[in-house]
Amino acid sequence: MEFLGYVRDNGEVGVRNYVLIIPSCRVANIAAKRIGSYVPGTKTIITTGEVGRHSRDRERLANIYMGLAKNPNVYATIVLGARDDFGYKEVLPEKIANGIKDNGKPVSILTIEECGGLERLIEEGIAKAREYVHDASLVKRQLVPISKLQIGVKCGWSDATSGISGNPAFGFAADKIIDEGGTVLFSETVELIGAEEEVVKRCVNPEDGKRLLEMVKAVENSAKQTGEDIRSINPIPSNIKAGISTIEEKSLGAVQKAGSRPINGVLEYAQRPEGNGLYFMDGWASAYSLPVSLAAAGCQITLYQLGGQDLPKNDPPMLAVNTGVVAPLMFVTGNPSTAKKAPRSIDYSSGGVITGEKTLEEVGEELFSKIISIACGELAKGETVDYMDPIEPYFLGPVF
Repeated sequence: MEFLGYVRDNGEVGVRNYVLIIPSCRVANIAAKRIGSYVPGTKTIITTGEVGRHSRDRERLANIYMGLAKNPNVYATIVLGARDDFGYKEVLPEKIANGIKDNGKPVSILTIEECGGLERLIEEGIAKAREYVHDASLVKRQLVPISKLQIGVKCGWSDATSGISGNPAFGFAADKIIDEGGTVLFSETVELIGAEEEVVKRCVNPEDGKRLLEMVKAVENSAKQTGEDIRSINPIPSNIKAGISTIEEKSLGAVQKAGSRPINGVLEYAQRPEGNGLYFMDGWASAYSLPVSLAAAGCQITLYQLGGQDLPKNDPPMLAVNTGVVAPLMFVTGNPSTAKKAPRSIDYSSGGVITGEKTLEEVGEELFSKIISIACGELAKGETVDYMDPIEPYFLGPVF
């Protein structure tokens, strides 16, 4: 059980080989975008930034930046800023760069003031990005064990097939990855409501079970503070049109993507696991939020397990394209109708379970093989599109 990956000096293994450009403050977003559009082989992350947020959210944003740079898929990073001491201390360029350096990867800082203006910053950024991209091209893929693989998963646009075929198929593949010594992260705290007690029973550490229940309670309390019960917001209208009636019903289908192995830990948003195995991560369900946090936690590949019964009938756009930023986002479904109407977007369909043509074990094996193929270099369908979605970190709020 092996795959072909890029071995890093610290022993981690990438499935892609990018140079990451980080705008440490939002005034550097324009420079990051322009550098990235000029130099192939680069990735960047554009958010609404740090202004008006409290220190915990600024720390969370910095952790996302540093986590993405530490992802095994990243060869080197360029941190952009206005000047060394511009803005909040949590997101200063030097702080971010120092947090990346302990991973042993090349990192450079470029600021508008030191470069002599925005246009000069862009010029120097392009030159440095081209240098790093060329150096990255010298790294060749090698055969490595599955134990070096970490996969993250979310599900969405759920329908009846999500709990019958789609999520169980990934759960089967997740078990196989874990049994080979690999790591799997699943998330979406709101979609534990109604199933949380069953999930807690799988936690190896009782303290993790307690923390998981606290996360679920915090989501419910946050919803109630708006004057609405979470059960009036989720399931979303498309879930209801597709036949899901309650959040509990939705949750019982959603947790099938976690397979059957013990849960080794419960993580904060974008937090890296300390070992191999299965982990739960606190997170917001948005497709613009969750894949990036899974990538920041070290996942080399992220998956969106899609129901999709209520999507438009002909060539519907997906709910996100590349929100893993440095980690390919695969779209998989258990709904044969979704696979038929979105062939240019769906990477794998386990819909054969629904039609009676295949068993759950067969589609689980096939999905596992597809994940390994993408780890070896096959492009996910979303990677064939030169488009970046906006990123919405899971901030705690409030804003000021």
